[in-house]
Amino acid sequence: MAHTQADQQADRQAGEQDAGTTRDAGPDGRRRSPAARAAARLRRTRRVVWLSLLVSVSAIAVQWVLLTPPLYFDPYYVWLAAGSWPDIPLTRWPFNEVPHQVTRLGLVLPARLAQEVLGPGEAAYFVVAALGGCAFFTGTYLVVRSLFGDIAGVASAAVLLVHPFFTMTNPFGHEITWSTGVVLPDMPGAGLFALGMAGLVVASRRTGRAQTRLLLAAGACLGASFLVREFLAFLFLAIPVYLALLRIPWRRNVTVGAPMLAILAANLIHNQLVWGTPLAGLVSAATHGGQSRDYVTRELALRSFPRAMHDWHALGAVFTVALALTIVGWAVTRDRRLALVLVWFFTLAVPLTLFSGVLDPNDIKLRAWLQRYWFAVLPALLAGGFGSLILMFRMLPAGLLSRMRLRSRAVRRGVVLVVAVALGGTYAVAAVGAVPDLPRDKAWHELRGYLAEHREITLICADRRLAQTLTFYTRDMRGEPVWRGEIRDFPHYLPKVPLNAREGPMLYTRWRGMESQIASGWRPSDHGWTLRWRSSDGILEIWNPPPASADPA
Repeated sequence: MAHTQADQQADRQAGEQDAGTTRDAGPDGRRRSPAARAAARLRRTRRVVWLSLLVSVSAIAVQWVLLTPPLYFDPYYVWLAAGSWPDIPLTRWPFNEVPHQVTRLGLVLPARLAQEVLGPGEAAYFVVAALGGCAFFTGTYLVVRSLFGDIAGVASAAVLLVHPFFTMTNPFGHEITWSTGVVLPDMPGAGLFALGMAGLVVASRRTGRAQTRLLLAAGACLGASFLVREFLAFLFLAIPVYLALLRIPWRRNVTVGAPMLAILAANLIHNQLVWGTPLAGLVSAATHGGQSRDYVTRELALRSFPRAMHDWHALGAVFTVALALTIVGWAVTRDRRLALVLVWFFTLAVPLTLFSGVLDPNDIKLRAWLQRYWFAVLPALLAGGFGSLILMFRMLPAGLLSRMRLRSRAVRRGVVLVVAVALGGTYAVAAVGAVPDLPRDKAWHELRGYLAEHREITLICADRRLAQTLTFYTRDMRGEPVWRGEIRDFPHYLPKVPLNAREGPMLYTRWRGMESQIASGWRPSDHGWTLRWRSSDGILEIWNPPPASADPA
């Protein structure tokens, strides 16, 4: 028997070698050139790879079109933490106030790697943001594709790419959320979770080692999502249910959990070495929150999902319609894939809603009325919506299809294509039309050039939000300084501009997004300041202070 097995193995190896030789040979039996072999491999590449690349390239293209400048507060703190990791000064501002941002290793470590390779400037920032966008949009395509096919997968990714939730992100114009092009945890965390779910779905169709490899990869993606967005751990509670619905044997929970436990162990060890306590990330997440500046009641918190989808933009209705379709589709078809989608949604929706004020409106842990908190379930909703339409259309009686002159498969496909193009075109026009004239970062590039030419300026005062973004534009794309003066900032919510902000030129903007104005609407032109410079699009201005004897307001 041993001899027979050895012979069989040798035969398989020889066959593989022969197959490789055949693939590398042309019709005449001669070995093909490297270019010809590369072309042959490209032709053999599976369609899913090409479509995944298409979605990723589209995500990068959308980010380039939007080109939101590096933003302040959370993204800025992540960037600062990455630059000083592992010696992050938790005893100094801003890290003593916001430690939860800097414990997200899934953001901090890639940002540090990008800074090491590309420098601490815009180039590295945009690469990290692009990777998060690619993970999210491509993860959406792959998980929907694994459930309901390529058409549904590509359509889902396209819906998200042009949706206002992912395009109207620039507070110097008009924004409704921070998403594409911004270094925040929501998109990469949701993307990694979607990739993990896609791995589970595909693994349900494999056996043996192939299934094991896919389950391990899925577990790694799921575990990594926790390192980016902590509350995604709520979704882990339903992993046994996911596997049961996919008819994966119960013992395979161990296979999925092994890489997740390894990632958690590595995270705990890191936290002990860097922060001095293994539970630093969990503690910072648990203690984050408190009294919200927004008006919150239990009734408002209970409506967090519809508020997030409808209060900011009308096209958010796409996702509530998708949820309704999923519920109806499951009730009609009892399809296990739709059940999986619903479990995915409600496993996150329930804790999000509870911790947004239902349990205690005076202690808000998660602001679930913001759209980006729901990014992790948007792939599930689109899968359910498109999947329900596909399944219910297939259930139409043959007699009805005949009376509708749709008995022929070709005719049915043609009608579906026409309807899809009409609806998709209408949606795309509405989505793209909702995006105003985007300012991009043109004004900031002009400011960089102005500062490089005016090195006599040694101090610029600015509201803290502008000051944090300005740090990127006192350096070139790779982070090399082009201006070495002092940036003096002050909180924008102060009732008056502080006196020490009169000691140098002030960088000013009239905030056009949802951000509040400086000092409740203070304008330099009303207090004797004189305009020194203005960007060509009017977004940014530099004002010289009035004489010391003038109005101190």
